[in-house]
Amino acid sequence: MYQALVRKDSQFEGIFFAAIKTTGIFCRPSCRARKPKPENVEYFASVKEAMDHGYRPCKVCRPLQMKGHAPEWLQGLLREVRDNPEARIKDWQLESRGLNASRVRRWFQKHYGMTFQAYQRMLRLNQAFGQIKYGERVTEAAFQNGYDSLSGFGEAFKKNTGFAPSHSQDKTLITITRIETPLGPMLAGATEGGVCLLEFTDRRMLETQLERLKKYLKAELLPGDSPHFAGLNRQLQAYFAGCLMTFSLPLVLPGTDFQQQVWNALQAIPYGETRSYGQQAEAIGNPAAVRAVARANGDNRIAIIIPCHRVIGADGKLTGYGGGLWRKQRLLDLERGGELIG
Repeated sequence: MYQALVRKDSQFEGIFFAAIKTTGIFCRPSCRARKPKPENVEYFASVKEAMDHGYRPCKVCRPLQMKGHAPEWLQGLLREVRDNPEARIKDWQLESRGLNASRVRRWFQKHYGMTFQAYQRMLRLNQAFGQIKYGERVTEAAFQNGYDSLSGFGEAFKKNTGFAPSHSQDKTLITITRIETPLGPMLAGATEGGVCLLEFTDRRMLETQLERLKKYLKAELLPGDSPHFAGLNRQLQAYFAGCLMTFSLPLVLPGTDFQQQVWNALQAIPYGETRSYGQQAEAIGNPAAVRAVARANGDNRIAIIIPCHRVIGADGKLTGYGGGLWRKQRLLDLERGGELIG
């Protein structure tokens, strides 16, 4: 843990908090503050434990804030672009709002992998896609979303979606967004029919899952807002607060018949309980398919809601989990009545 602290290793976010005896503060593993001597550090599994021992939260890394949480100075801007996706806010306009344009750009690059200007373009294209798909003329959608020329709109649209605006009525769009949780940020995706993706952003298989979704649904991905995200956010918050045992969200689960069986069986595992892979194979009427069940578990694209974290080894030990075994343990602890963070 001390080596992780020295390296400022973000992979250990959520696993431990480091408390500095000489200053009386506690930090995230990735804190940028100057590192103390090893004998001056003690470690805690949660914010609550650190505070119970009299430590104060660090003002540099802010351990009381969820990882990936948008800082206060940025929240007004995020609300503005969310409420007015057709807006085109320039760097000089950011400065006039008291925001440093370079600072905004760096935050969006780190958390969304694109500049703020690119993020705005994606939101406008997302909105234009929906307008055209449901009957709006291409020309009207282009000008309503701030494009000065039809050719410029068509070029940008095709570059980001892979098809011309006029083909929108025959296509599916997966709207994606980041959702903050106590265990780190997650990437959520939704189509018109429901939620089709919920993965931790540091999952190694994430790119593969996105490509599979695009292939299965014959769809493209664009950042934006979906009517399903408000309910998803609300239910996730209730779940992490220990107030929700069963999710009630429309899901879109493209996959083979066998995968569908396995995912249905996962949703049948009661909150607070676990099953072995062998028991899951028996639950779908195919006791010899233990390895195939494990593979289908790994192919689950909707973490937590389809609770693959509730499947453990026959010996009771934790086995593979795309979000990391430490997250799997935290989720099981939460469902058994424990506290997650704070």
